[in-house]
Amino acid sequence: MKTFLVVDDSALVRKIARRMLESWAFDVDEAEDGQRALERCSRSMPDGILLDWNMPQVTGLEFLEKLRGQTDGTAPKVVFCTSMNDMGHIARALSSGADEYIMKPFDEDILREKLEEVGLLEKSET
Repeated sequence: MKTFLVVDDSALVRKIARRMLESWAFDVDEAEDGQRALERCSRSMPDGILLDWNMPQVTGLEFLEKLRGQTDGTAPKVVFCTSMNDMGHIARALSSGADEYIMKPFDEDILREKLEEVGLLEKSET
């Protein structure tokens, strides 16, 4: 079973994402900020990470830069999920190591499409 870490300071966003991911057979863990996410990754590196930008302690961007510097830190597929939707933020996230970028609010179709694009889900027949 593939593993996924949802990193967001909003409990509601974590809950919604968890439901979607579990419906696609992911084993899901959660972290409410980048520091806790780094701790979870040091214990067990997930296959995928859904990552918020603005969080207390360690921001999403800071988390991503630290993650990518760790042993095996290049392995997880990281999808930034944030309301920061200008081209500068998107470019910065991708240049820092994000594999994809989606904007809040997102729905099941958008998330599934991005996970298919990064290879964490098989493409669905439409």
